[in-house]
Amino acid sequence: MLTGREAVARTGIDAVALKPAECDVSRAAALPVDRVTIDYEGREHLPDAGTLADVADETELYVTTPVRVDGFDPLGDDSLVDRIPDAARRVLVAGHGAYLSEAESSRAVAPRLGAARRDAPDAWVGTEGVERVALAAGGTQFELLSRSTDRDVRALRAAGFDGELAVYAPTVLTDDEDAVLDAVGAYVSRRRPVARALPDGDGADDAPPTDASATGRTREVLSAAARDFALVGSPDTVRERVADLREAGVDHVVGYPARGIDEFLS
Repeated sequence: MLTGREAVARTGIDAVALKPAECDVSRAAALPVDRVTIDYEGREHLPDAGTLADVADETELYVTTPVRVDGFDPLGDDSLVDRIPDAARRVLVAGHGAYLSEAESSRAVAPRLGAARRDAPDAWVGTEGVERVALAAGGTQFELLSRSTDRDVRALRAAGFDGELAVYAPTVLTDDEDAVLDAVGAYVSRRRPVARALPDGDGADDAPPTDASATGRTREVLSAAARDFALVGSPDTVRERVADLREAGVDHVVGYPARGIDEFLS
């Protein structure tokens, strides 16, 4: 039986995304990949400069920096940029509403992405919700895996885009359907095509469950969506999916350990 490290290595994933609210990111050096991204989950969860420097010493580190957030706003308060070590690279994103204040949410994305790219020309650019703006900003395009990723990437390559493309996907290295739904059911249920396909409950407080307890049509939709919007299955199954993405033109596949970092380190 493969260890967690062996399983991850077998998949062909070349980067791992860590959420600092969920794990000790200093463990990144033990992962079986050379490239690590650290997600932004609010100022209170941003690792300190020493921790980031230590991770950057051991891996090729990327730190997500939402350009509308105070501390990372290139047209305003960018004081948190100093916390990122010179050896690390940035991932520029618009910023998720879950950690944006009302004032931050009202800020224009396009001029901030442009200004941030001028400050960090080697940064990756997150495309979620701002695909055209991200493409105009240039840099490595960092996309969420979706059911149209292969088609979209092939279209970009056919149109002459020769920059790097990276894809982010929650990853679950098991065929156990209950474990898959417990790990990514809620995530895939929020993706717009999936939300439209899911049956409605009897009211706001009666929505069907999206975890292992889901049944019937809800379970069918979630199980199919898990294969479209996440990397799930045995290491060999995930390896085949990663190979398909690379064949389509994806340069980097970034896996987020949806069941926790221990699955990738055991």
